[in-house]
Amino acid sequence: MEVERVQAVATLSKFMDTIPAEYVRSENEQPAITTVRGKVLEVPVIDLLGGETEDEGVAAVAAAGREWGLFQVVNHGIPDEVIGNLQRAGREFFELPQAEKEVYARPVDAKSMEGYGTKLQKEVEGKKGWVDHLFHKVWPPSAINYKFWPKNPPSYREANETYIEKLRPVADKLFKWLSIGIGLEGHEMKAAVGGDGMIYMMKINYYPPCPRPDLALGVVAHTDMSTLTILVPNEVAGLQVFKDDRWYDVKYIPNALIIHIGDQIEILSNGKYKAVLHRSTVNKETTRMSWPVFLEPPPELEVGPIPKLIDDENPPKYKTKKYKDYVYCKLNKLPQ
Repeated sequence: MEVERVQAVATLSKFMDTIPAEYVRSENEQPAITTVRGKVLEVPVIDLLGGETEDEGVAAVAAAGREWGLFQVVNHGIPDEVIGNLQRAGREFFELPQAEKEVYARPVDAKSMEGYGTKLQKEVEGKKGWVDHLFHKVWPPSAINYKFWPKNPPSYREANETYIEKLRPVADKLFKWLSIGIGLEGHEMKAAVGGDGMIYMMKINYYPPCPRPDLALGVVAHTDMSTLTILVPNEVAGLQVFKDDRWYDVKYIPNALIIHIGDQIEILSNGKYKAVLHRSTVNKETTRMSWPVFLEPPPELEVGPIPKLIDDENPPKYKTKKYKDYVYCKLNKLPQ
């Protein structure tokens, strides 16, 4: 059975003022109705290499993790050229003829999320997101399956490998600061989610122009399953965050990385850090893209609140379970 890709739907809808009914969100989700207008949220911005001493950096990251679950980092040490090459390679893949992209399609019965696709999780009321995507693991080398890495454009592999090489020290620093920020030693939080065995999963989101961005969403409201998400956006704004019971647009900062606290960090920290509830809107005129990398525990690893953070006054708020079981429940909308 051939899957209908959003890119194809967008091409057919280009000259209309309507979109297929399955992409129209219910009123309590429609961006035009639910977004606070006239205010762009300025989430915390943290200078990773320059402005802060380590103590100040730890305090800033910890405060952002507690209060927001989201922050942006600048001066992160990844050259603009490296990010530009990553973005160019991803954009060129999505501009290929459809048949060439389908070579990388996620197998129907696959356990892994890797591959080119459209649907990710159980769709509530049959509603679809206005997005196509490509998933593949990028680290560690032992986890990589190159059959999901596009051979076209030819620069794709090198662009991704160079980016991940530069990204890993950023991730290590964030884990260290988040760990120290709740009274742990610097290595403890990363160790609790698999250490150097942690899996880096790249996702490219492709949100084509949508004639009715007031009615559709790219990705619906969710928290990320992973530990941390480190995301590169293109220049088309579209990230929204749920704060104080309202949806707000997030300010776009050129060359910043957007960091999401995911479910596993919330669990590890026994709720001291909060996973951020967020969603993606789409644009009428322009394609929006983003490149999140999800830092995931190995599938068989059991994740639960770190014992040091548990005592009589702070009982565990979350179950300890294998990461693969957590993922299964989340994607199938089953209770945890």
